[in-house]
Amino acid sequence: MKRRKVTVAVLSVVLAAAALTGCGSAQQTNGPKKTRVVLNEVAHSVFYAPMYVAIEEGYFEDAGIDLELVTGFGADKTMTAVLTGEADIGFMGSESTIYTYAGGTEDYVVNFAQLTQRAGNFLVAREPIDDFSWDMLKGTTVLGGRAGGMPEMVFEYILEKNNMDPTTDLSIDQSIDFGSTAAAFSGGQGDFTIEFEPHATLLEQKGDGYVVASLGEESGYVPYTSF
Repeated sequence: MKRRKVTVAVLSVVLAAAALTGCGSAQQTNGPKKTRVVLNEVAHSVFYAPMYVAIEEGYFEDAGIDLELVTGFGADKTMTAVLTGEADIGFMGSESTIYTYAGGTEDYVVNFAQLTQRAGNFLVAREPIDDFSWDMLKGTTVLGGRAGGMPEMVFEYILEKNNMDPTTDLSIDQSIDFGSTAAAFSGGQGDFTIEFEPHATLLEQKGDGYVVASLGEESGYVPYTSF
């Protein structure tokens, strides 16, 4: 059953991408013409495994798509690539599309398909905590995400859901670049950090941190990452 669900998710991505055959430019190969599409992903993570499976198994090629995958390292950079024409499709948090539209961009982008529907990151502590509760974050410093980004908004939602004020009950450090929080945490910054895989596991393997909570489990369903 799990395999069937993954297959359905992969095929959904393929069908959505195939619908965009107007994007990119058609190329003549040894076989039928394929439409070249540059896809800029916000990050490269096992969280997006269904998309990578679709690429490796040749599902996009079967749909007539010559796909080039580029990593933007942040939703702001991915959105910029789409708006400037460097990429045909962006893969990032759905909030970026809303911000762009609200900012008055005439040639705005739209969300047309969703790959993930839960947060894929974890709360990492410096020591193991068997019976973690979110009020343990009171008075601590947490290495969070970019202000207004989906990871940070979901984290703040969880705090409020547990009767905590994100601005007064704790300190959330949002000054560290995406992808650099794990290194900063290993270097001694913060009491907790919020990490995607593989960084959460790598912190545990080095003995620098321990996963104590899943943000996806706590938050429930959200339109987390979209095309």
